[in-house]
Amino acid sequence: MNRLPDLEAWAIFAKVAETGSFARAANEFTLSQATVSKAITRLEARMKTMLFHRTSRRMSLTESGLAALERATRILEEGEAVEADLAEQATALRGLVRVTAPMSFGLSHLAPVLPPFMQAHPDVSLDIEFSDEQKDLVANRFDVAVRISALSDSSLLAKRLCNVRILLVGSPGYFERHGRPQHPSELVDHRALQYAYSRNGPSWRFRHERDGEFSQTMHTPLRVNNAEALTHALTAGLGLALQPEFLVWQDIEAGRLETVMDEWEVEPIALHILTPPGRKRPARVQAFIDYLAQCYASQPWARRDGET
Repeated sequence: MNRLPDLEAWAIFAKVAETGSFARAANEFTLSQATVSKAITRLEARMKTMLFHRTSRRMSLTESGLAALERATRILEEGEAVEADLAEQATALRGLVRVTAPMSFGLSHLAPVLPPFMQAHPDVSLDIEFSDEQKDLVANRFDVAVRISALSDSSLLAKRLCNVRILLVGSPGYFERHGRPQHPSELVDHRALQYAYSRNGPSWRFRHERDGEFSQTMHTPLRVNNAEALTHALTAGLGLALQPEFLVWQDIEAGRLETVMDEWEVEPIALHILTPPGRKRPARVQAFIDYLAQCYASQPWARRDGET
C-alpha cells in the first residue's frame, strides 16, 4: 500500500538546501530548529539514505540530495503558489461565483440586476443555474443559493432579506363570471391554477385574524412546476392562483389581475440568501451577497417584518 508522501518534510528539505542552514530555514518558516532537523531525519529514515553531508563547519548535499532537490523545490514552490493564489482570491474581487436561484424569480428579478455587478467587478465570473428544484449546495459546489421559501432547519447559513406575501389572485373577467369568494369554504366552486412546488399542494390554507385557520382542497385543472407559467392562464380568466407578490404586483397595478379574500392571509414566505457551512467566504462571494441584499431592500414587493 502506497504511503502518503511527506510533503511538508520535502518542502523543508528544499528550504534547507536553498539557505544552506537548518537555522536559516527554521527562521524563514517560523519553525524551531528542532522541527526542521526532525523533518530531515524523518526523510532520511524514510528514504534510507543521507540527504546532507554534515560537519561542524559546513553542510552540503549528498548525491541523493542533489537528485531529489529539483522536485522537492517544485513541491515547495507549488505549495507557496497555491496558498498565495487562494489567499489573493479570498481577499480580491476575482474568480468564480456559482449561484443557484428559482427560475421565475431568477429570470425576472436576478438576471436584470447582474449587469451592474459585472460592470463594477469585471474580474468576477458568475455561473448561475436557474431551477425551481432546491439544489444541494455542497454536493453541487454552489457558493450562493437564492431561496424563496419558509426554510427548514439546516446546516446552511441563511441571510433573510425580506418577507414575500402570497396573494390569491384572478382576472377581473374571472370574477365577473364566477363571483368573488369571501371565505375559503367558497373556493370549493372555483378552479385552482397550481404551482407544483407549493408546500401544501392543492390544499390551500388561510388564516384570519378573528376567525382562525381554514383549509380548502382545490380542483386543479392546471399544474405547473414554474409559477410564472400560470400568468397567461390567470390573465385569460381560467382560474385562481396563490402567487408570490413579486410575480403579480405589476399585473395588479395594471388591472390585469385582482386580489380577493384579502383578510384571509396565506403564510408568507421569505427571500433568503444561503451559503454552505463555514463562515469564511471569499471576498467575491461576500460582495455578491451584499450587492443582492442592497438590490432587494427597496423593491415594491419586499416586506419587512411587521409590514402588510
